[in-house]
Amino acid sequence: MNTKIQTLKELYPEDLLGYSHKLTEGEVAVLSELRVSLEKHLRPVLTDFYERGTFPFDEFYKVVADVNFMNDDRIFEGRENKLKTSELFNAFLYLELARFDASIATFFTVHGGLCLNTILVGGSEEQINEFVPKLRSFEYQGCFGLTEPDHGSDIAGGLATSAKRVGDKWILNGEKRWIGGSDTADIIPIFARDTEDNKIKCFIVRKGAPGYKAEVIPHKGSLRMIHNGHITLDNVEVSEADRLPNIEGFKSVNDILTFTRADIAHLAMGVSAGSFIAAHKYVTEREQFGKKLASFQLVQEKLVRMQSNFVANLGYSVQLSHLQEEGDALMTNSALAKMHNSLNMRENVALGREICGGNGITLEADVMRFFLDAEAVYTYEGTHEINALIVGRAITGVGAF
Repeated sequence: MNTKIQTLKELYPEDLLGYSHKLTEGEVAVLSELRVSLEKHLRPVLTDFYERGTFPFDEFYKVVADVNFMNDDRIFEGRENKLKTSELFNAFLYLELARFDASIATFFTVHGGLCLNTILVGGSEEQINEFVPKLRSFEYQGCFGLTEPDHGSDIAGGLATSAKRVGDKWILNGEKRWIGGSDTADIIPIFARDTEDNKIKCFIVRKGAPGYKAEVIPHKGSLRMIHNGHITLDNVEVSEADRLPNIEGFKSVNDILTFTRADIAHLAMGVSAGSFIAAHKYVTEREQFGKKLASFQLVQEKLVRMQSNFVANLGYSVQLSHLQEEGDALMTNSALAKMHNSLNMRENVALGREICGGNGITLEADVMRFFLDAEAVYTYEGTHEINALIVGRAITGVGAF
């Protein structure tokens, strides 16, 4: 791998319609450095950690030390808001992470998407000043405690975790499930229902809080490197100062999910790219019947479908980014993009696995990780059906939930 990528065309040869041309020079430089660092620190250990089903924390934090991709001054050039990068940069950041590995990208979306946006949407000025710089520098690892064992898609009306006010403290009881990074996070935003007014509120549980327990869910076949946890909250005390005051009801949760669902649309776009890149590499190197696989018509047709799916996904992500940057962030748009990009992603990873034949089921061919991980991406941040119903409600005026 080159130590430096010289041009935008070298960085994104798959971007046939030139969506990346709107990135700033500073953004391109950081994205280029990130790709080099991922290859240097994580590529050599990726297969081993995937098979073991554990996250490469040391190697990931070497990447963070190399490339300050949430906090580098170059990605804030010309921006008044220094708390968030541009939405376009955010889309391409997910492209970089997810084209490399979906677990790495998922770790980031829990930390830099779900947790960070929860603080930005729900936090007071004091809380934002305390938590956001530490999240952006990775001094703190964050996660996001919403989903429960018996409530996923119906969490709006079914959230069962309770919060009871006692003086200047809150007592939390309940369970959360599928919470990425919950066993290692420094701060854990927990959504719970106030026993007095029945409204959903959010509380920052800090690492080591008595009564907080997170057990890693075993035996996963998808996103194996992610530590998804089952959280038990047994009379966990949280001070009123650690309640996020601007989270009042499920509308606040939707404000967060509007952005994070867009993040997963971008992540699905990146997985589509990763599978295409891996398959392309394989067929241009592998020989059968005396010539490269890439010279066969059927292989080329599949590659072109994969390329087309990726470009379509990138177009959705870029346009969604523009709308969000302009303040036109709607759940309908995020749901549509997540649904569309996930469907295309699912076809791409299947085509990539197919193109590589029997070798495609090995991790060495590099398409199998994408094939397996796509199933989790297809489901989280709203299943296909839930996102379809969100859009269906918008276009018909009838809620079919």
